[in-house]
Amino acid sequence: MRTLITLFISTVLIVSLEARVLVFGVVPQQSPIELIKDWQPVIAYLENVTGEKVVLKIERSIPEFEKVLYSGGYDIAYMNPYHYVLAHKRQGYTAAVKDEKKVVGILVVRKNSGINDVSMLKGKQFLFPAPDAFAATLLTKYELLKKYGIDVNGEKKYRYVNSHDSVYKGIARGVGDVGGGVERTYNSLDDQETKESLTILYKTKGYPSHPIAFNPSLPAHIRTKITKALLEMPVQLVTSINMKHLVAVDDTSYDEIRDIAVALPLTQD
Repeated sequence: MRTLITLFISTVLIVSLEARVLVFGVVPQQSPIELIKDWQPVIAYLENVTGEKVVLKIERSIPEFEKVLYSGGYDIAYMNPYHYVLAHKRQGYTAAVKDEKKVVGILVVRKNSGINDVSMLKGKQFLFPAPDAFAATLLTKYELLKKYGIDVNGEKKYRYVNSHDSVYKGIARGVGDVGGGVERTYNSLDDQETKESLTILYKTKGYPSHPIAFNPSLPAHIRTKITKALLEMPVQLVTSINMKHLVAVDDTSYDEIRDIAVALPLTQD
């Protein structure tokens, strides 16, 4: 009887392990509908190639994504570089792949706003996607302060509106004067009316792009399979998520971001 019970428990454990569903989180820089359309084919590809069950999980806002990420709620996650620095420190996430193209923060204004120089931004109303949006919020604020002496935090004239798309639409509608985003989300904006009403006023320096990282609880053989599949992903799928070419990375690739976090200074607890 004891042998039968042991065999039963072992079988249940094996089935449970084999039946594990991998939760893939994507930082919601754009609307959930847009992200599902872009990323679901990638999820289907990963399932087909690796034989693993993978589900896409999109939160309603970047802060909600951060709560799940920092609590270790995703098995695999696509996040911004600053998210990664914190997720690695708090939960041990490890970077696996990223787009070879660097991330660049941008500031957009309405074409008819009369704002045509960065020096004119002092005292203006800013829109940002979230407090910890790396390029869209942190880098643009940082470079405005260091290069132009414009202290956005000190002036306290800014709002967080949950996504990059919300920033672009808000500026187009006059909710704010200037908005932070990134080249990738701006270039992929489907709302042509909004896009045609805006212009990029400023671009930051380029920095290491968003990684796809693994929760340390994910078995090594699964991480290896997923990484291999991502690196060999067809070009059309890579471009469908607005990337150029995926390359392998490791944790040291983001040491530059840690240096910036200290310089800003940013929370790293």
